[in-house]
Amino acid sequence: MASKKGSKEVVKLENKETGFYYTTTKNTKSENTQGKMKFRKYDPKLRKHVVFTEAKMSH
Repeated sequence: MASKKGSKEVVKLENKETGFYYTTTKNTKSENTQGKMKFRKYDPKLRKHVVFTEAKMSH
């Protein structure tokens, strides 16, 4: 069976300092993912872990 459309959204997690980004999915129906997501991930340009925040996807 196919899943329903609209329950997941592709988001961009970007580091504002370097412009490096990751893409991930976000459950739009869950109360836990309201607002902007923030993750501490590895940035290869800085060669250390930094905070990545949700940003707009450019289509």
